[in-house]
Amino acid sequence: MRTLQMADTPLLASKKCPHCQQWSAWQHNPTDRCEHCGELLDPRAHQSAIQRNELENQKTSSLILMEIKPEDKGLARFFKTIVRGGQLAFAAILSFIIWVVTVVAG
Repeated sequence: MRTLQMADTPLLASKKCPHCQQWSAWQHNPTDRCEHCGELLDPRAHQSAIQRNELENQKTSSLILMEIKPEDKGLARFFKTIVRGGQLAFAAILSFIIWVVTVVAG
């Protein structure tokens, strides 16, 4: 009796190319290309991967907390620190109020 070894046999997939309508091997990667015409097998997944990469590399908004840059002078750094403290205090008070409302609601 012969036993099957699933770990040794890779799963094979194929996808029909949207450009030349031929079937090609597909590894489910956004950069997989057609074996016949060389075009992307899934252009939407490739575009989505690019957009996801751009979002990951995008800097967060400075509205969250005021940024204190190293090149700021003493007076600017002082006032920015005060504003940042106010922002943190506001966030803490708001979080506490939300927590109280959640606990009271059950």
